Amino acid sequence: MVDHTQLRRNYSIGALNEDEVAAHPMDQFGDWFDTAVSSKLLEPNAMTLATVRSDGRPAARMVLLKGFDVRGFVFYTSYAGCKAAEIAANPSGCLVFWWDRCERQVRVEGTISRVAAATSDAYFETRSRGSQISVWSSRQSEVVPDRASVERAVEEVTRRFDGEAITRPDSWGGYRLEPNAVEFWQGRENRLHDRILYQFTADETWSISRLSP
Repeated sequence: MVDHTQLRRNYSIGALNEDEVAAHPMDQFGDWFDTAVSSKLLEPNAMTLATVRSDGRPAARMVLLKGFDVRGFVFYTSYAGCKAAEIAANPSGCLVFWWDRCERQVRVEGTISRVAAATSDAYFETRSRGSQISVWSSRQSEVVPDRASVERAVEEVTRRFDGEAITRPDSWGGYRLEPNAVEFWQGRENRLHDRILYQFTADETWSISRLSP
């Protein structure tokens, strides 16, 4: 049996100093994201999205980052699924990125809202035809009797759009998490990790501070 108490790694490949980071968290994120991509991670844009259920319980799942800029982080999903219902009831959310080869983590807190319909349309057009068909055939988060029923739905949608361009359904689109706090975590030896926190202030600027490991 594996001794879970001995599953540990001593991080040693990098450091993070507050006097060397970018003034804006999205610039710092962009630098780290580029490094994660070049590190050949399986899914460098994979992130945990945490939301809050109507009864106050947390809910989390992995989603893929599909864009970011000074306004925040964009992902796409069904507007009829559990995530959408939770966001509608409480727009507060949190993202976590974990890049093991870089020994880095980024944690983001903020407010989630839908992106413009035109933005969702433009992204949908870039998806493969198979992925577009999946959007139309899926009833995200609903209970289904078996895998065969899912595959039949795909076949029906494939026939429906045979020879035609597939447009985005109104029930699917993008969200943007606009950050108000972003923490950059760099693993260090003996668990004395570097933690640099950006916080959006009342005067609409970003403060930078160091957190204890």
